[in-house]
Amino acid sequence: MLRAMQSAATGMSAQEKCISVIANNLANVNTPAFKSQSATFEDLFYETFFVKENVEEDPAPLQIGHGTKLSATPRNFSQGELEETGAPLDIMILGDGFFKVVMPDGSYAYTRDGSFKLSGEGRIITSQGFPIEPEIFIPEDATNIIISPEGLVSAVIPDEVEPDEIGEILPAKFLNPQGLEAIGSNLYKPTQNSGDPYDGVPGIDGIGLLSQGYLERSNVSVVDQMVHMILAQRAYEINSKVITTADRMLALANAIVR
Repeated sequence: MLRAMQSAATGMSAQEKCISVIANNLANVNTPAFKSQSATFEDLFYETFFVKENVEEDPAPLQIGHGTKLSATPRNFSQGELEETGAPLDIMILGDGFFKVVMPDGSYAYTRDGSFKLSGEGRIITSQGFPIEPEIFIPEDATNIIISPEGLVSAVIPDEVEPDEIGEILPAKFLNPQGLEAIGSNLYKPTQNSGDPYDGVPGIDGIGLLSQGYLERSNVSVVDQMVHMILAQRAYEINSKVITTADRMLALANAIVR
């Protein structure tokens, strides 16, 4: 009975973490370019009680497991839906790729959130104030900003016939984006599992084209998350009933001894 209680307790702990993952997904349903996570489980070690010498007579040994645990929370990097904003600094990557930004300590972070802003110096920055890399400065007298699908940034200057090219957006790509480490603020840091990033021109080497005036919405499916939440809740309840049942069995065993 004690083994049953311990196994059920691991199940309750795992399902509680699963609910936390679902809650985070639902909380970010309106976060631009947020990528949902899922919970995957694995069984724990097994205790073998008896194995016959002649395996042909008993091909299945007597084993009892010790429960489960949350093994991973892989992130789904599928494309979110398009949201038209019309803002010149709202940019969406149509396909694979990440915008590269410079952190305060000089390191690089990566994001799918293209809701960029202008700093007081005319620099293109994220909503948190981090500049993109390569850095792009918009002239003070620019009346409009044009960003091509290939990442060329041009500014419309009064009294000039053609827009001036002022920079280029070069997204980065990872061999295994699921290996990225989320650090909050819609940012990711590369890890050994993600592989090293490589910068490229949109539309080349598997990097998606850019779309100005659009944002990528969260890819969280509320319906799917609700289904997963109900399943996790039922699993949690069943494991709690196992503990209750095992406790009653222990009480009966103690009564017999008395």
